[in-house]
Amino acid sequence: VELQTLDLNELVQQSIGEYEDKLQERNIEIRANAIVDDIPILADGKHMWRIAENLFTNVIKYTMPYTRVYIETDVEDGYGRIIMKNVSDQALDISPEELTQRFVRGEESRTTEGSGLGLSIAESLTAIQGGKFSINIDGDLFKVTIEMPLSQSS
Repeated sequence: VELQTLDLNELVQQSIGEYEDKLQERNIEIRANAIVDDIPILADGKHMWRIAENLFTNVIKYTMPYTRVYIETDVEDGYGRIIMKNVSDQALDISPEELTQRFVRGEESRTTEGSGLGLSIAESLTAIQGGKFSINIDGDLFKVTIEMPLSQSS
């Protein structure tokens, strides 16, 4: 892990740009809101990019088409925080803890795409950087929160 100061909002905007075409193909609209303009976090750029890739891939595969994904960035208790919320395409009859287990998918009938590793990897990469990872499920609403330590150089 090579920790450096990164801008959390910049990471989110770059990720949105990278996945814009795939999101449009699925008719998924992104609504991003930065509560705080500058959020310098202490993180590994490669690991953070992998986390973003896994979360956006998850959004593209499992979000109900013709809906919105809400992404919010904020600062709380010494952490820069990303919250992503979307409505699942399929019923989420699974606990948040099970979703981060390796080789588990939220919808058991989905056997054609993915390995079920994306959320597990995102959780592990967050943890090894000193961050926090949590998932909440409310009906078909899927919400993931990632908190990374703020950089002390700010």
